[in-house]
Amino acid sequence: MLKRLTGWRMAASREAAPALSVREACDLPRYAAASAGVLPDTEALLSLKPALRRSLSAQFGVEALAARLCPVELEDSSAAIFALAEHVGSDQADELARRLVGAGFAMAEPARYVLNASLLLAVARDAFRHSAGLVQAVDGRGALAEAFHELVEWGVVNRASDLHLNVNLREPESEVKYTLCGRYVAPECFRRMPTRMLMEMLSVAWMDISGGNGAVFDPGIEQQGSLSRNYAGREVMLRWASMASETGPSVCLRLLEKNRLASIPPLESLGYPPAQIALLEQALCSGGGAVVFAGTVGSGKSTTLASLIARLPADRKVVTIEDPVEYTIPGAIQNSIARRLDTDAHAAFATKLRALKRSAMSDVLLGEIRDCETGLAFMDLAGSGVNVYTTVHAPSAAFIPERMASDFIGVSRDFLAMPGTLKLLVWQALLPKLCDCAIPMLRAMRGNRHIEQRLEDLSAVFSGPAEGLRLRNPHGCSDCRKQGLPELYGYEGRSVAAEMIEPRSHPHWLEWVRERGRGGLPVPVRGAMASAMDAAYQGVFDPADIEQRFHPFSVEARLRASAAPVPGEAAAGGLVAGQS
Repeated sequence: MLKRLTGWRMAASREAAPALSVREACDLPRYAAASAGVLPDTEALLSLKPALRRSLSAQFGVEALAARLCPVELEDSSAAIFALAEHVGSDQADELARRLVGAGFAMAEPARYVLNASLLLAVARDAFRHSAGLVQAVDGRGALAEAFHELVEWGVVNRASDLHLNVNLREPESEVKYTLCGRYVAPECFRRMPTRMLMEMLSVAWMDISGGNGAVFDPGIEQQGSLSRNYAGREVMLRWASMASETGPSVCLRLLEKNRLASIPPLESLGYPPAQIALLEQALCSGGGAVVFAGTVGSGKSTTLASLIARLPADRKVVTIEDPVEYTIPGAIQNSIARRLDTDAHAAFATKLRALKRSAMSDVLLGEIRDCETGLAFMDLAGSGVNVYTTVHAPSAAFIPERMASDFIGVSRDFLAMPGTLKLLVWQALLPKLCDCAIPMLRAMRGNRHIEQRLEDLSAVFSGPAEGLRLRNPHGCSDCRKQGLPELYGYEGRSVAAEMIEPRSHPHWLEWVRERGRGGLPVPVRGAMASAMDAAYQGVFDPADIEQRFHPFSVEARLRASAAPVPGEAAAGGLVAGQS
C-alpha cells in the first residue's frame, strides 16, 4: 500500500511539471550527442527494453517541439528523450532533461535516442501507447502476426466479404466481427478478444501494409493501405480502412480474392432475370454512353460489373482503372491506382488517365465515381464517345444522376442530361438466398396468424403463386449450419434484386434530371422490391427479408394508395424498364 501511495504522489508531482523556461530544477552536464542510442525503424522501437510506455509531450507542454524532440516515459518509469539526429544534443534537449529530472523522473540509459521524423511524430502522437511494451521480441511479433492471419483466414475460408476489428479502449475486451451473407456477425470462436491483444495485433499487422499513410498504426487517425498474402491456397488482398472512433480504432478489412478469373459468375447466377439481362446486353451492343451501377457498400456492384464486361466480344479493347483490381477479366488491360487518404492531388491517376485516352480502346471500366477527381474523369471519358462502365454509391437507380451531380462529385447536370451520356442506370441489392431446407409458407402459416397476415399484406401489393413462397428454416440443416452461426442458419449465399432505368427511352426523364428532379418522376419504375418479390414467388427469398431490406408490405400498400414514392427508393412498386 505504501508503495502504491508513493507512486500516486510521484505521478501527481509529475503532472505539476514547471514551464520550459524554468531551468533551476537541477544542474546536469551537457549531453554528448555521440552517446545517444539509435532507433532506425519501427521494429527497433518495438524491441526497446525497457519498452516505451507513453509520450510526455502534453504533460510538459512541448507539443510544438514534436517535429524535433519528444520526452517519453519507459515501462520501468524512467524517462528518455527521443529526437532527430540534429537535435539530440541541442540546448532544448538539455533543458528538457533538466525538467524531467526536476519532475522526479530517473533518466534511462541511454537517456536519449535518435529517431527518424515519421517515427518521432508517431511517438509524440502516442501511436504506440496501447501497444508498445508487449510486442518486444521477434517471436512475440510472429505470434501476434500469426493470430492476425488466423482471423483473416477464417474469413477467407468461410467466404466473408469483410473482417471488422472494433477496438474499445474503455473495455478489457473488444469485438471481432465478419460480414457474411450481408450480415454483421461475431463467430463464437473469436468472442471476448482482449483489447490489448487486438491493439498489439493491429500494430504488428500494419508493419506489412503497403501504400499506407503513416509509418506505424495510429489509432488516432484514419489510415488505409493494402496487404497481399496467400490464405487457404488462395491469393487474397486485404484492403485496410481504419477509422478513429470515440472508443478506439475501428478497422475494416475487405477480403478480395485475387486472380478470380474462374470465379466471375455469370449474370444469370447472380440473380438477374432474363428481361434485365436483355437490357444489359443491349447496352453492351450499343456504342457510346455510360452504364452506371449503384448500390450500398457491399451490394455486389463490382462483381456484376466484372460479369458484364466479361461478356464483351474479343474484338473490343477493354481498359480498366480500378482501386484496386478485384477480378481478373479475360482480355481486359487492367490497372490498379491506389489513392491515399491524405492526398488531394493524385499525379499517378492523372497520368494514367492521359495515357488511357491515347490507347485506342473501345470500352473503359472506371472502378468507382466517388469524388471530384473521378467525376471529372467520368466526364472526360464519357464525353469522348467510348463506352464507360462504372459504379457509384446511391440509394436508387433514379438517384444516380443526383448523386453524380452532387457537390461532392460535381458532374454537370447538363452533361448528364445530354442524350447519349447515360445509357443504362442499374441499382442493385443483395438479399440472403434461402437454403433448400426452407419451409413452404402455406404449410408454416397453418395456425399462425402472424404469417397469415404477412401473406395477406404481400398478396395485396405483389401478386403471384403463393405455393412458391418459402420461409427461412431457423434450425437450418447440415449444409447451412457449417459456419456455426445461428444468424445464418437457413441461408445459402445471396442473390441480386435490381431495378433499371434506360434514359434514352424516356426523354422527359432527361429533362427531369436537368431540372434537379423537380416534379414527379416521369419514368414508371418497377423497383428492386418488386424484383425481389418476383424471386420470392420462386422460393429464392424469404418475404420477411424483403421487408427488412426495403419496407413492410403494409407501408407499400399505403404508398401506392397515396401515389407517394419512398424517399431514395424510386417508387419501389412501379414498373421496371425491361420487365413485364
